[in-house]
Amino acid sequence: MTTETANEEPIKIIHRDGIEYTVLGTAHVSKNSAEEVKRLIREGDFDTVAVELCDARYQSLTGDKRWRQMDLFKVLREGKAGLVMASLALGAYQRRLADQFGIEPGAEMVAAIQASKDTDAELQIIDRDLNTTLKRVYRSIPFWRRFVLFSGLLASMFSKEEISEKDIENLKQGDILESTFTEFAEQSPEIFHSLIAERDEYMASRLRLLNPKTDNNKDKRVLVVIGAGHMSGMNKHLLEDQQDPQANIEALDTLPKPAKWPKMIPWLITALVLTGFAIGFSREPELGWKLIGLWVVINGTLSALGTAIARGHPLTILSAFIAAPLTSLNPAVGAGMVTGLVEAWIHKPTIEEFEKLRDDVTSIKGWFRNHATRILLVFFFANLGSAIGTWVAGYKIFTALS
Repeated sequence: MTTETANEEPIKIIHRDGIEYTVLGTAHVSKNSAEEVKRLIREGDFDTVAVELCDARYQSLTGDKRWRQMDLFKVLREGKAGLVMASLALGAYQRRLADQFGIEPGAEMVAAIQASKDTDAELQIIDRDLNTTLKRVYRSIPFWRRFVLFSGLLASMFSKEEISEKDIENLKQGDILESTFTEFAEQSPEIFHSLIAERDEYMASRLRLLNPKTDNNKDKRVLVVIGAGHMSGMNKHLLEDQQDPQANIEALDTLPKPAKWPKMIPWLITALVLTGFAIGFSREPELGWKLIGLWVVINGTLSALGTAIARGHPLTILSAFIAAPLTSLNPAVGAGMVTGLVEAWIHKPTIEEFEKLRDDVTSIKGWFRNHATRILLVFFFANLGSAIGTWVAGYKIFTALS
């Protein structure tokens, strides 16, 4: 393995199975990186260009059709609203960097894609799907830290702190995902492992799988364009790994089984609340009805308040008040799912709003102005209000019985 530096961009050349890999480390928001990619492909006579993208990010960079084709009804029904909000928050962070320095996030990847077409080089997509990575990060950390992580990600996209160009160039030492989660990754080996180390191993396996040792591949030249933070780990795996790449990819794509005990908490709360109702009625009917009234008013009001904060339609607010006391006793359905579906039915986002998503998510005003993101906010705040209402109402019921 040999190491070079061209125009301050780190480059390593690796030989394996008769194939020469030229690994270029880039910053995902850097004019220098984009220009270096173009120069290398123009002058390097590469057979293949491999990029640190998954299919979804490739489609986003080349056509931006991903958000326009999003089915919000399906997102809400399948419980993926939180994941979509996290993806939008990540995109907002990158957009903020891009707006400050006048270059699109992933410009070096776009340059690599276009240059591969211009030179008729094969294009290979080697990174793991972003949703899989986020899910593995989510499931790798303790239950209580997930809310902190999600809140920090949301806060990062609204920060007005200026970022120096030196800081942008320092992204060559890291990864755009890691830079978003820096504070948390430093405190959690689990986050770093899922976010960075696993993807190093995944991309090395993808390269080996897509470029097997054959007579046809002898003397093949591959340019690998990745974030510089992946160079050390990925290069090590590319040189040393001996396991079957297909089996390794399948293992890294598999989601860890979630812990069973968190799923038991909602059912336990339901059992306790219903037991409280039963005890109340066994003492006297008036007490039983009083407890039910406390549950309905507190849970429904706080969920409706959350929906109102998200600027939901009056009918959506009403649906929150009606649904929350019922859905809180049925862990299979959340108040946010009901309110989100109602809001999506009343204010169906337009194609134009989907097209503006990438810009609107960079500001609080944009989140509330765009109907697509407002639906997600309605989902989030209705659920949050209902969750708070569950604990408050539960405490009131316990107090009344005591």
